[in-house]
Amino acid sequence: MRTIGLGISLLIMSILLLEQPLGAQQLTAKEIITKADKKNRGETMKGEMTMTIVRTKWERKVSMKMWSKGDKYFMIYITAPAKEKGQVFLKVDKEMWNYVPSISRMIKIPPSMMMQSWMGSDFTNDDLVKQSSIVVDYDHHLLEEETIRNQVCYKIELIPHEDAAVVWGKIISWITKDGYNLWKSEYYDEDGYLQNTEDSYDIKKFGDRNLPSRIEMIPADKEGQKTVLEILSSEFNIPIDDSFFSKQNMKKVR
Repeated sequence: MRTIGLGISLLIMSILLLEQPLGAQQLTAKEIITKADKKNRGETMKGEMTMTIVRTKWERKVSMKMWSKGDKYFMIYITAPAKEKGQVFLKVDKEMWNYVPSISRMIKIPPSMMMQSWMGSDFTNDDLVKQSSIVVDYDHHLLEEETIRNQVCYKIELIPHEDAAVVWGKIISWITKDGYNLWKSEYYDEDGYLQNTEDSYDIKKFGDRNLPSRIEMIPADKEGQKTVLEILSSEFNIPIDDSFFSKQNMKKVR
């Protein structure tokens, strides 16, 4: 009788599990990261944003247009201030270039400079063009759930693959359960010391999705210093030909 009872119990449990919707099943850490990454970039993206560099005694604002296609192509065109207007940054696969119109020069940015500050900000070259992939170049470990600024989040640890050409020794990211938005990230060097904290705020609707409209990058060891990225507009999944992302077009794009 006990054997029959156990068999019936297992059968009922199996049926109940099969009847659960897919969304109710536990996602893996990699699936969560992938959902957030795809939502943030779409198949293609076109947007406008401003970047405010905040220092203890001064502030500087940079305005820009951005285009991307998947994780292979990325382009930034600086629209202000006048001194930097017309500068263009291009990423294709793992290569990156900077066109400086004032000297009519195309500069290739080597991998060794991906950790360098982008235009004097607290973002690195890699932060802006996503040369390394948070999906492909890291192992992902789901640590726990935690509430950050009124958002219940998945807390995930990202450890780079041994052969991955990445700039961080470890990343810890908080991704909202409601909407899969990148809500907070901590970036650590190879020795395990915290270098930067990235916080997201003000979720707004951009096209067919809700995304944070303000992102702050705060260095760990520089009190009173931060860089604020404000997204003014974003369009997703619009047709952009691969040829748009070319060195020839860097001199023409507006």
